[in-house]
Amino acid sequence: MLIRTEVPADILQIDRMLRQVFDTDAEAKLVMALRENGNNTLSLVACNDDGEIVGHVMFSPVWFEGQDLGWQALSPISVLPEYQRQGIASNLVSEAFSILYELGYPACFVLGSPEFYGRFGFKKAADAGLSCQWPVPDSAFMAIELEPGSFSEKYGLVKYCSEFAEF
Repeated sequence: MLIRTEVPADILQIDRMLRQVFDTDAEAKLVMALRENGNNTLSLVACNDDGEIVGHVMFSPVWFEGQDLGWQALSPISVLPEYQRQGIASNLVSEAFSILYELGYPACFVLGSPEFYGRFGFKKAADAGLSCQWPVPDSAFMAIELEPGSFSEKYGLVKYCSEFAEF
């Protein structure tokens, strides 16, 4: 399994995969909108031995109380059904966290299932005094410090890119 940065030639294959993996086309539209508006910080793909894209993860900026602290949002992550439960999502997230940390991005947020995202180290953001711009259950809005101490003395609202509100 090869994990690499997305290149322009991957866009249509990623779009097809997202439409296959998710129940609606909202995630595919979100990824395209983030990419087109330059709001994707990092986008990685996992390829099988034939070079086919079988997994994808994207990160985009979030703001804390209107400030850009370099914090990122993971959304979405996807793996083709026939490749799920093989550690591909874990490998994508692990590699992405390493790259984000090396590039100086200190923290990451996600909206989703605590059971799924908890295995990557995400914890309730509310426990750090951070809240989501949307009315979501505390358990669904999670965060992880890639740089220890990133949330120290930070209490308040985290806002996503405007593209998230569109879908």
